[in-house]
Amino acid sequence: MIPWSSKLPLIKPIQTHRLISSPNHRPRYAEAVEHLNIKVTDNNNEVFFKIKKSTKLEKLMNAFCDRQGKAFNTVRFVFEGQRVQPTDTPSALEMADGDTLEVYQEQVGGC
Repeated sequence: MIPWSSKLPLIKPIQTHRLISSPNHRPRYAEAVEHLNIKVTDNNNEVFFKIKKSTKLEKLMNAFCDRQGKAFNTVRFVFEGQRVQPTDTPSALEMADGDTLEVYQEQVGGC
């Protein structure tokens, strides 16, 4: 009598693939995490920017001012109640995808 296992078709092991890291290869999901979509809003406008977590926010701030026709030194940018400095990065401020920067007109004057 032939054993029952010899009547079954051969089963080949499934080959699995591992993600191998190398300097020239970056996984796709890392790219999605590396960029953030940031909304910049003032009283009248909302502008969306896609920015790397490591990029200085000065680049975004200048782009917003250029698009809105405002001088950089006449506005201030605020994130979660704190003034944003041009040298800050989204990573340093712990910004997440979809966060909002608020833009306010600088006020001059006082007593």
